[in-house]
Amino acid sequence: MTFATGIGSMPGEDLATSLQVVLDELAHDRGLPYLPELPARGVTSGMLGRTLSLIDGIGVDLQPAGWRLTDSPGVDHRRARSRLDQDLDVLEEHTQGYDGSFKVQVVGPWTLAAMVEKPRGDKVLSDHGARRDLAQALAEAVRGHVRDVRRRLGDRGPVAPEGAAARLVVQVDEPGLAAVMGGGVPTASGFGRHRTIHPPETSEALGWVLEAIAEEGAEPWVHACAPETPLALVRGAGAHGLMVDVGVLDGAGHDALGTALEAGERVVLGAVPSLDDQAVTDTVVVERVLRWLDMLGLDPEQSAPSLGVSPACGQAGASAEWARRALRISRSAADNLG
Repeated sequence: MTFATGIGSMPGEDLATSLQVVLDELAHDRGLPYLPELPARGVTSGMLGRTLSLIDGIGVDLQPAGWRLTDSPGVDHRRARSRLDQDLDVLEEHTQGYDGSFKVQVVGPWTLAAMVEKPRGDKVLSDHGARRDLAQALAEAVRGHVRDVRRRLGDRGPVAPEGAAARLVVQVDEPGLAAVMGGGVPTASGFGRHRTIHPPETSEALGWVLEAIAEEGAEPWVHACAPETPLALVRGAGAHGLMVDVGVLDGAGHDALGTALEAGERVVLGAVPSLDDQAVTDTVVVERVLRWLDMLGLDPEQSAPSLGVSPACGQAGASAEWARRALRISRSAADNLG
């Protein structure tokens, strides 16, 4: 059956309040609730800080230019880890009695490599050995994270009701993948661009992370809201689900999603505006999704079990009212499509 979910980031600084909004709107038959990210609390609470907090064996710290690899964990790394532990405590408390599917989010290896600096400056992306080490460390970190989240959800395993998502879904955010493969990531000076990373290496590193998730019994999905993201490559690397902003798709993207739906894989269409748009209703969203399915020649009834609806991207910049309403519209659209 068609389901609804969100991307991850939300407005505000109170995780308990944001998580309750998510559970109120999505902890139902057609919903996939998730652990919110609250960037308004600071960089240690954003998607990058939260993901780096998971990694052991590689130190990181916050510098004026952003996150940088270090010989040992810095104070900001430890703060990020402490914040995540507190968030998971809140998750455990608020999901008592909930036995449905749940989603958590991590940043993927290529977006990390494009945003994190080496100890002496410039991005990890510029060094083959560094980006390989970071990707492998991330894969191991995600294994531990999946086990921890499952334990906090009651360790009921990855079994979900028929037609629903896996018990635990891990969304791998790769907004920087298209730029990495297209040579669009700027160097530290800002006057040049890093070299293109070719498909075999890109697929391999992403595959390590997706494989680690799957081996732990969770379902690996990849979210990318940037134009020209190579969705066919992402599928080939092991993604069981694709989450995209339907408004930025190109021809290859449409084809990849159509192929995924025909194969029974999860496809989540970002069809609800992330930021406040009072003109949007569930009827508008349903019509948009049906037009998209018709364009691909796909039958709505046959596609419904694998199809999801969500906001187009994260909602950190939205009002609290719209963040809730966007999830409600997504769920109502899923009800109608299902």
